[in-house]
Amino acid sequence: MCHFCSTSLLKTLYVGLVLYATLSGGTFLVAEDKARTLVYVSKSPEQQIQVFLLDDQAKKLNAAQTIPVDGAPGSLCVDPQKKYLYASLRSTNKIGSFRIDPETGSLQLLNEVSLSDGSNAAFVATDRSGAWLLSASYSGGKVVVHKLNADGSIVSPAVQTIATTQTAHSIAVNRENTVVYVPHVAPNAVYQFRFDDKTGSLKDMGRAPGGTEKAGPRHLAFHPTKNFAFTSDESGSSVTAYQVDPQTGLKPLQTLSTLPAGFTGGNSTAEVKVHPNGKFVWVSNRGHDSLAGFSIDDAGKLTAIGQTPTEKTPRSFDIAPSGQFVFGAGEGSGKLAFYKCHPETGKLTRLETYEIGKSLTWVMAVSLSVAPRP
Repeated sequence: MCHFCSTSLLKTLYVGLVLYATLSGGTFLVAEDKARTLVYVSKSPEQQIQVFLLDDQAKKLNAAQTIPVDGAPGSLCVDPQKKYLYASLRSTNKIGSFRIDPETGSLQLLNEVSLSDGSNAAFVATDRSGAWLLSASYSGGKVVVHKLNADGSIVSPAVQTIATTQTAHSIAVNRENTVVYVPHVAPNAVYQFRFDDKTGSLKDMGRAPGGTEKAGPRHLAFHPTKNFAFTSDESGSSVTAYQVDPQTGLKPLQTLSTLPAGFTGGNSTAEVKVHPNGKFVWVSNRGHDSLAGFSIDDAGKLTAIGQTPTEKTPRSFDIAPSGQFVFGAGEGSGKLAFYKCHPETGKLTRLETYEIGKSLTWVMAVSLSVAPRP
């Protein structure tokens, strides 16, 4: 679908949201805010970010925009208000900021900043206030903090750079906005930092061990309501459940394999995501090429519910904020798998497969509000 057509479609959908229930004395009633879901995909070889609008009634994705970027895009994130998108541009060692159009979800470049020493960001994330942008450099072995302007642009130079060790792979900020967790694969540890959201400064508070001797934590996801967290263990092909204490950090509770019994091929895990209802967690297997699912009990313990086939080398996947759909990006196929998620069983049913590009390095689903207008 062309950009003009998709934009017109979005505007038509928007107008349809407005309900003129009564009109009296110069006032009228309108419908309540309604959310819509945008899906953003990093296409590394093409140096593009592609934007899709989810039609949840028809259960399909409609292309809305393809925007060229200065470098191979990888990790994506949005600020808490979902006004701005940030992208790691890995081949040029930059991070870019983009304004999100509130009506169409399309992107407009605001600015780019360079990372020092030729390193690039494997992962970018804002803090819970949206005032700071944090990044983890896998090759450089460091964590970097940038201030964000009120207009969403990134301030350079960085306010702090902390050397850790190579294989720093992701950033996770706790709900209280007081602790930053940085999983490191090779040291088999999650580095933990006390975070000051007034100054953006990080202070070391020790390391949490991986769940097993060679687990290699890569990414970390929090339970939506309880003090649990879960890591995808890259070298261990496993998932580890942790108890989260805002004061002392993470304590491993349990580690389970993400692979089916009898599998003997090569494999490493990549992404980890928790369902919005807090009942399930998934980890992507690269090699077995599947999404491994687990149910979560009230104590944070996991029970395997099986593996769902997905696209080749699923480096990234995401869950729609509604919890109804899952998107699996194939780094090795350039295809996006689109699933229906059954919230009571955790079963994933593939609805469609989209051929998008040569290699997909990230997928992110974002819910935007459609505000009623007078």
